[in-house]
Amino acid sequence: EVQLVESGGDLVQPGGSLRLSCAASGFAFDDWQMSWVRQAPGKGLEWVSAINWDGIDQDYSESVKGRFAVSRDNAKNTLYLQMNSLKSEDTAVYYCARKRVSDYDYWGQGTHVTVSS
Repeated sequence: EVQLVESGGDLVQPGGSLRLSCAASGFAFDDWQMSWVRQAPGKGLEWVSAINWDGIDQDYSESVKGRFAVSRDNAKNTLYLQMNSLKSEDTAVYYCARKRVSDYDYWGQGTHVTVSS
């Protein structure tokens, strides 16, 4: 059974940092591109970042480029999102998702990030 379990969400002040983790199981993690997607309160899903199978190629939305860094440890079957210089508009539920060619087939349950003073 494919499982994705996010963790690391918290309440943080503007300008602060957090690192999210996504523990994967039930599939060959290093065969798959992975993504982070978020949903702010009252808004739709927003793609945040993606990373290819070996971690060499990464991509970011314009809203987080230069502040967030995606990485993966295939030996630990874990995906990460380092978030720096957090802003109130980064407040959202963050999901990791397994990417297929044109969509995502598995999602985690999400982890809450709140940026507020």
